Amino acid sequence: MSDSTHRLSFREKAGYALGDAATNFFFQAMILYQGRFYTDVMGLSSSAVAWLFLIVRGWDAIFDPLVGTLADRTNTRWGKFRPWVLWTAVPYGLVLWSAYTVPGFAGSAKVIYAYVTYVLLMMFYSANNTPYSALNGVMTGDVNERTSLAQYRFVAAMSAQLVVQGFTLPLVDKFGGGNVAKGWSITFAIFGGLVILFSLIAFLSSRERIRPDPQQKVSLRQDVAGVFKCRPWVVMFLLTIFVFTTLALRGTAMYYYFTYFVDKAALLDFVRSFGLGTIVAGHGAWWKTVLGWFGFILQPDGSNASSVGFSLFNIAGTIVTIIGVLTSKWLSERFGKKAVFGTGLALTALITMAIVLVPATAVWPLFVLSLLWPAAYGPTIPLLWAMIADVADYSEWQTGRRATGFVYAGIVFALKAGLGVGGALANGIIGAYGYVANVAQSEQSLRGIQLSATVYAGIPFALGVLCMTFYPITKELNLRIGDELAERRKKFAKV
Repeated sequence: MSDSTHRLSFREKAGYALGDAATNFFFQAMILYQGRFYTDVMGLSSSAVAWLFLIVRGWDAIFDPLVGTLADRTNTRWGKFRPWVLWTAVPYGLVLWSAYTVPGFAGSAKVIYAYVTYVLLMMFYSANNTPYSALNGVMTGDVNERTSLAQYRFVAAMSAQLVVQGFTLPLVDKFGGGNVAKGWSITFAIFGGLVILFSLIAFLSSRERIRPDPQQKVSLRQDVAGVFKCRPWVVMFLLTIFVFTTLALRGTAMYYYFTYFVDKAALLDFVRSFGLGTIVAGHGAWWKTVLGWFGFILQPDGSNASSVGFSLFNIAGTIVTIIGVLTSKWLSERFGKKAVFGTGLALTALITMAIVLVPATAVWPLFVLSLLWPAAYGPTIPLLWAMIADVADYSEWQTGRRATGFVYAGIVFALKAGLGVGGALANGIIGAYGYVANVAQSEQSLRGIQLSATVYAGIPFALGVLCMTFYPITKELNLRIGDELAERRKKFAKV
């Protein structure tokens, strides 16, 4: 069978997918918790955190393309991209743990510690995830099989998301026993160990099959010129920035939203309606005892209602997201990636903004909208990375050169730029509205938290919809490119 149309086994897809589960222990924490961890646990100011997120992007602009360039020029018996997943596995997991561990010093030394660990975390994320993502484009040349591979990948990613979003706060409470910093450190020591394990499995499971023409000359100048002259790449670069700006802005703000804006009594009643009330000795179902091991049961005084409620929302939303991800391949084969992505993004933007209309006491309407949000967004998740693989094909189709790692490196930088901008906006906006950590918030501060999680968060998604109108790769063109490249590759591809 030609490598350009290779069908992947369940084992290879599932093993590869665990690499993105590893990444999501970092990624979901970055979206939801890192901003407030820095302000409320580590004790940094909102403005210091906003600047941290922005300044580090300057180094990313240098480091991320460097990783892509080096990966494209790596040649080992394991391939170009797989070795990077192996080499970075252990340091990636260790740095993730250190980034969520509060150091035993204060003042400027603590700020320096935050910068160093955050920079290292972003570096190892790039060195691991850029080559890992590029694997999607070289494991098979079949465009539908790539979508299937992305689907597997994001089911695994959403499973990790369920753990991080659903159990992090209860585990922090459980392991901390009143010492919040200790709880964060222990929880992320566990997550860091899973990052190492899953990365190793992804390395062992995957194989690289699509290779550039062996006669292709190494040229960084041509790689750079190739991506910036490639219209679909430019569109995907901007789209990725907008998408991840929303995810970081909304995710960060939602943590504050549930802690300060949502009415505590209404949220407590909501949580109790799911049977998650306090366990009485000698009474209660076995499943409540199991959830209690993870800190997922209300304390007698209801003091952890925000943590349990927020986690409950996240778990329900993640389950709906997984269902949406599973529909992605069918929808894209029927309507095309561009149509599905643009429609899903537009609906998600509307739902994000509509949440501003929900009063603080209306927890059930908020819950319904929080389920509609992933229903609209879920099908788009695998398509982003499948479309980037298509962009690498488009560039090769146009220029005769393939620079998969460099193509993905630019998109990973865009992703990180979006995370940084979104996190900075969340902390900057909330700070500008008068947020003060760990106290009752003013009316103005609450309004800032509400707007950050809803209206402001919906704007970048709306800009992403506009970007999609300029994306030229239709379903028909995608299939044509795949067929023509398959014919070209027969000259040098191994069978």
